[in-house]
Amino acid sequence: RKGGWTTQEDQILTAYVLQHGHGNWRALPKRAGLLRCGKSCRLRWINYLRPDIKRGNFSREEEDTIIELHEKLGNKWSAIAASLPGRTDNEIKNYWH
Repeated sequence: RKGGWTTQEDQILTAYVLQHGHGNWRALPKRAGLLRCGKSCRLRWINYLRPDIKRGNFSREEEDTIIELHEKLGNKWSAIAASLPGRTDNEIKNYWH
């Protein structure tokens, strides 16, 4: 299935991951009853549906941390995200650009 995710698909994915864990992302869509690929499910969960994701504007401290770590690490967004709890590497990359 292509296109945007529906609310129902989000609910199915969230319920499945919270109950069973993600395990193997390639097998998850079939087990959960979704007509999506594993990569799509993984990205949807990591970037949008995880309960611990922090939403909203970056604080001044977060901005300073991003700048400091980018000087040290370059474009290693995952490594930078590890220092900012609740922020995803994709969100940090988009903010930087």
